[in-house]
Amino acid sequence: MNMSSVEDGDLTVRAVIRNAALRLFAEHGHDAVTMRGIAAAAGVSPALVVHHFGSKEGLRAAVDAYAGKAFDSLFAELDGGDLGDLVADGQVNASIADAFARTFPPGSPLPAYLRRLLLTGDPAGAALFGRWYAATRALLDLMVDRGAATPSSDPAVRAAFLLVNDLALILLRNEIAAAIGVDPLTPAGLDRWAAEAATVYLHGAFPAPRQE
Repeated sequence: MNMSSVEDGDLTVRAVIRNAALRLFAEHGHDAVTMRGIAAAAGVSPALVVHHFGSKEGLRAAVDAYAGKAFDSLFAELDGGDLGDLVADGQVNASIADAFARTFPPGSPLPAYLRRLLLTGDPAGAALFGRWYAATRALLDLMVDRGAATPSSDPAVRAAFLLVNDLALILLRNEIAAAIGVDPLTPAGLDRWAAEAATVYLHGAFPAPRQE
């Protein structure tokens, strides 16, 4: 998603302003960003920002709607679609982190924006998490039915656990990159993460307790 200047003919002025606001909101938070700062980043006058969005609240609503649509598109196949396509030969063909890496190129502010929404208790972030949690529960139920996952005594906790583990690559992207030496949202980082995660999920990380 190219955060282009006004001179880039493939974006409307409204889209350029929205994208500039998205990047600034992701980097600094909504409260720290001013309309004048957004206008400067977009290369337009403050009056033009007001003309298109009315206020910072109106601009934030437009950014949240745009980001929410982009995020939810990653779960389109889980939200009422054919969940059977996501489970084949005992394997799960769905991952939030993998979808982010495939959909949003390096430099996109959307992963950072999602991080801010989720970690600050923002209502937009809470709504997204709720929808994704419901999709995760539905996928796990299907996997259990098809023998691709073992039944759980607490499926609600298991769904939350798996969702949070996947989101960790986005929420702690920079910290994980510093720890393992590679960006976890790149193909190389995802391959390393997925290999170890599969080992833990399939075989466990700790030996079984010894029987006395």
